[in-house]
Amino acid sequence: MKRLLLAIAAIAAFALGSYAQRTQLYASYGGYTQMDATDCHDDWDGVNTAWGALNAGIDFRVARSLRIGPSYTFSSCSTKGGEHHSNIAYHAIMFNLKYDYYRNSIVNLYFHGGLGAVVSHMMPHHDDAYNKSYFAFQIAPVGAEVSISRGALLFGELGFGAQGLLQVGFKFNL
Repeated sequence: MKRLLLAIAAIAAFALGSYAQRTQLYASYGGYTQMDATDCHDDWDGVNTAWGALNAGIDFRVARSLRIGPSYTFSSCSTKGGEHHSNIAYHAIMFNLKYDYYRNSIVNLYFHGGLGAVVSHMMPHHDDAYNKSYFAFQIAPVGAEVSISRGALLFGELGFGAQGLLQVGFKFNL
């Protein structure tokens, strides 16, 4: 019995190891982020809407339909003009999970969820810069990727969080 369990564990480790070697790098742009919708700016007044977010990450396939990996997001905004015009830079680091729920020869549909932290780097014009940390998340029930070559894909996601309400970008298989 022990040999059978050991053989099953070895086969499972080999199978998961082969999936784990399939990695994807991605870069994207997302519009209207969590930082715009929630108070990630220390209750500052007159904060303008950010221009969106630039996202980059890496996904490791750990099972046929499951990918996990870290990501980094950058965004920034400013306050309305005047004597105390100031800037804010947002840095989000998250751990992501992506689950493929439909696949055919053209498109792959998936769910994307992520948790992490947003560090708001506050740069007031009239005082020293300081950092403030907030909870970061991303929930995208609809994500789609389409292969444009053997190693490159286009993707889009519709959801909400630090990476944006609508996110579009490129993925590269390694």
